[in-house]
Amino acid sequence: MFLIGLTGGIAAGKSTVADFWKSLGAIEIDADLLAREAVAPASQGLKSVVDLFGEGVLNTDGSLDRTALGSVIFDNPEKRAQLEGIVHPLVQFKAKELLKAYENEAFVIYNVPLLVEANVDLPFDTVVTVEAPESTRLDRLVKERGLTELEAKSRIASQASAAERANRADHILNSNQPLNLMLKDAQQLWNKFQKEANGTN
Repeated sequence: MFLIGLTGGIAAGKSTVADFWKSLGAIEIDADLLAREAVAPASQGLKSVVDLFGEGVLNTDGSLDRTALGSVIFDNPEKRAQLEGIVHPLVQFKAKELLKAYENEAFVIYNVPLLVEANVDLPFDTVVTVEAPESTRLDRLVKERGLTELEAKSRIASQASAAERANRADHILNSNQPLNLMLKDAQQLWNKFQKEANGTN
């Protein structure tokens, strides 16, 4: 198995790259989906969140009210760290379990926005970060995801900096360019990974 760690700031284009590599035959493990599973209704993870933040972060059906929780944590680094202390270990445990199931697969992508923040210690063969200027990401968050500018800035500020991600990465993909050019760069990286996996240069 050749394990690719794929990261990048919010609205940088990670999912676009992951989808492209999946079209070439890779399997994706999505850390965001694992994080949702970690706090699913009736889970121990959700119970821990409620114990910490109170029932005000629940919807009437007992599921997590992400908007309510987000309003509590995004401008409060201490509370965000407390939440991450619950969720990150659960996500990494699940990821390691999935990797055991995929150990015979050729290429696996671990799509993880918070690779730096969560100190992810999986046995990556390579780490790629997808990056775009903050102004571009702000524009995408406001126009494509419906956030206010203040909400968008808060979410960007809650993540590691581009420099911190670059320091952790082996490769940087620039998404601040036409899509066909970014995918061309992604294809070149894919070709490189295939050669590395096969032990050729």
